[in-house]
Amino acid sequence: MEQFGGINLSHYELANLKTPCYVVNETQLERNLKLLNDVQTKAECKILLAFKGFAMWRLAPLVMRYLSGTSASSVSEAMLGYNEFGGELHVYAPAFSDADMAEHVKMANHIVFNSPGQYKRFKSLLADHPNIQAGIRLNPEHSETDTAIYDPSGQYSRLGTTYNNLLENIEDIEGITGLHFHNLCELNADALERTLAVVEEKFSFLFKRISWINFGGGHHITRSDYDVEALIRIIKAFKVKYKLEVYLEPGEAIALNTGVLVSSVEDVFHNDMDIAILDTSATAHMPDVLEMPYRPYILNADEANKKEFTYRLGGVTCLAGDVIGDYSFGKRLRVGDRLIFGDMAHYTMVKNNTFNGVCLPSIYLYNEETEKCRVVKHFSYEDYKGRLS
Repeated sequence: MEQFGGINLSHYELANLKTPCYVVNETQLERNLKLLNDVQTKAECKILLAFKGFAMWRLAPLVMRYLSGTSASSVSEAMLGYNEFGGELHVYAPAFSDADMAEHVKMANHIVFNSPGQYKRFKSLLADHPNIQAGIRLNPEHSETDTAIYDPSGQYSRLGTTYNNLLENIEDIEGITGLHFHNLCELNADALERTLAVVEEKFSFLFKRISWINFGGGHHITRSDYDVEALIRIIKAFKVKYKLEVYLEPGEAIALNTGVLVSSVEDVFHNDMDIAILDTSATAHMPDVLEMPYRPYILNADEANKKEFTYRLGGVTCLAGDVIGDYSFGKRLRVGDRLIFGDMAHYTMVKNNTFNGVCLPSIYLYNEETEKCRVVKHFSYEDYKGRLS
């Protein structure tokens, strides 16, 4: 099953994991990276690791064996890229403060501004750093996702500069060398092709004054049904037509299907239906389950009532809505049973929290050759305390 990333844990190995925990398959991660590098080579583009999706810095040597650099949206992310990963460092945020920019100019190769006003505000500072390439983020006002929270091109979006806004402030972007757009989320190459057609129609008048363009993220390149050849064709045709350097910065595709979250059943009881309380939490450990929302895969489980025993799986926090969903199993759940949630490497570790003082899940690395796990990090009270004052 693809969502479980080739992780094959023996009963002994599973029993010895400290739950809850993330287990990341470094072997599968390398397979993803090799595919992305193949796209870079054939399309003659550059692919960056976007920290917003995956930021496991212990794997930096492996990541940088294949990718061109990293993409950051804060000073902390930029420092992680600069200090741990190397390669090119691209920075974008909806707005930069003076303090932010003072740090970014020490590290970044590319800085993308959300609006002409932001670029104008920091243009004089950039003049002292001629090595930094400055760009503007575009809002093509073309939507490809049905989930409003993940649609940067929706009405009243704060992300990027629209065509009309750009025309009204065209004098303020003098000196930029690149453009950036991003409006995809877990989509195939056809969505990029449609978006790119809109970008060309609205903004190609700027292409002669720039040297690079960033196609953003949301490209599900490492998904089994993704049309990789179409992506390569689209990028190559664009480069031939406009002679621009092309970047992509997928967050999810890099760690897609490389990790699981292992949890233990802590209690089972009945309240009009069977309920199982786990030692993990949707709100604290896999927040996209509530934010996206989406239903995570569980090994050997099915939709409610498909198998003999159906349970509502609840998280360990006191939030009433901390519910992962209703699942059915072939046998009754008992205290101590381990449940394995699939595809939990991306947008989990980077977004989890310590609500209620719940400990963050431990992190393990798994190697397919040895079929063994090694612990990377256990979290404790000090990690919770350190976030507070």
